[in-house]
Amino acid sequence: MNAASADRIPLIDLAPLAAGGLSGAREIAPALRSALEDIGFLIITNHGVPQDLIDRTFAEAKRFHDQSLEAKLAVRMNAHNNGYMAMARYNVRTSRVSEAALPDMNEAFFIKRERPADDPLALAGRRFAGPNEWPEDLPGFRETLLAYTDLVDALGRRMLPAIAIALDMPADTFDAAFAESQFSFRLSHYPPIQRQPDQYGIAPHTDANFMTFLAQSEVPGLQIQIAGDEWCDVPYVPGSFVVNTGDMLHRWTNGRFRSTAHRALPPQEGHRYAIPYFLGPHMDTLISCLPSCCGKGNPPQYPPITYDDYVSWWYDANYNIADQEDVRAET
Repeated sequence: MNAASADRIPLIDLAPLAAGGLSGAREIAPALRSALEDIGFLIITNHGVPQDLIDRTFAEAKRFHDQSLEAKLAVRMNAHNNGYMAMARYNVRTSRVSEAALPDMNEAFFIKRERPADDPLALAGRRFAGPNEWPEDLPGFRETLLAYTDLVDALGRRMLPAIAIALDMPADTFDAAFAESQFSFRLSHYPPIQRQPDQYGIAPHTDANFMTFLAQSEVPGLQIQIAGDEWCDVPYVPGSFVVNTGDMLHRWTNGRFRSTAHRALPPQEGHRYAIPYFLGPHMDTLISCLPSCCGKGNPPQYPPITYDDYVSWWYDANYNIADQEDVRAET
């Protein structure tokens, strides 16, 4: 189970994007193309998210999970898959790399886009447009998470023109789909445990969304599958984000951009917290093969599907609400 450092993960400086316009997007597009075609992972610096906000968000993850189980169960996961998910209550079962593993040894808290009561999707009763579950006794928690997700959402949208250019498509290809993104944000806690065979912090899986943005911490655990059974540690780069392709971008590009398997091992010393942001397009977006990614001899591999239909299937298969219903508070 040992792994070498994944020095092959490209490091991309996003400073060229800071000025806006397309020149910076064109400058970084070749590096993005190489990273997403060859490995599906990259590490970004000069991303524009203040380190102080990142640190405060990690602190909020710890503050939430330091509560009693009873307090966490007060915001138990709802039908929109927002709220608290208890320890060892799920596996990602639908990934092409899923294993017959024991339940994952982490607990998590989820939010999605915060919507006002008169939001059209909320008024229509759409799934995943429902309310977030906010704890009552953590002042500043909600405000910090919303500030963080706003800035990471802006970061993801800032990269879209470069991603489009990397795919030989017009720079505005993804603009309409991400005018209002659909995201999921997770505060994860991995306690130190004596690892058993077939047990992980998170078992091998691929992400369902468009792209994932993970602010790095000094506590190791994340590994990616390079080839075959070779797993490599993701190197720690201070002040960076690890970014990876999800299954939606893989599908949109007809497999051109890799959605690479990854996993997290339980920490051996101390506790590990992770704050992955899962970026997706608007729920009604039709994911259909891009013209630059298919052609004679390379037909579309996947039928068109809306993002809503895909994530509804994925959540029902992997985050069944019934799995949370029999969790009891500690006595």
